[in-house]
Amino acid sequence: MALLKYLTVLVIAALTLISCDNGKSLQRYLVDKQEDDRFLKVDIATSLFQSDDSKFTEEEQDILKTIKKINVVAYPVKNGNLTEYESEKGIIKGIIDQEQYKTLGSVKSSDMHMTMKYVGKETAIDEVIVFASSSEKGFGIFRLLCDDMRPDQALKLMKTMERGDLDLSKLSGIGEVFSEM
Repeated sequence: MALLKYLTVLVIAALTLISCDNGKSLQRYLVDKQEDDRFLKVDIATSLFQSDDSKFTEEEQDILKTIKKINVVAYPVKNGNLTEYESEKGIIKGIIDQEQYKTLGSVKSSDMHMTMKYVGKETAIDEVIVFASSSEKGFGIFRLLCDDMRPDQALKLMKTMERGDLDLSKLSGIGEVFSEM
């Protein structure tokens, strides 16, 4: 009987260790960078993205209402820190290339690349990730915590970003990194 208890405890301990995820998560990355002075960090309300001259449709306003919180971390390229930039960018790409992050779309221009991914079900997105990078300006990772956003809504949000109706100038420091992207 004692052997059975011992084996049960060992099996439970082994299962616990096996089930622990040692992989990196975006949330862990963002938390780790909170104290790093090389990064610009901010948690923002969606109302900051709306400027007086924004031309949001009613549908776009409804989409913005599904966003609960936005975490932003940006790494500006300055003073020849291109090696560090590439290293940090590689870490983020490694994280968002994990299976749990599903691709919604991407946009490329001459120097800027933006990728949009999501976590959740196809009918109810819990998290939208926008990763924008430029070897001249730096990169930014936007993590939008959502309340059951649909993929079509996330794509419309991306088009709104492309159109320039989201006002990034109010994001002190971070807006400057992406103002010319």
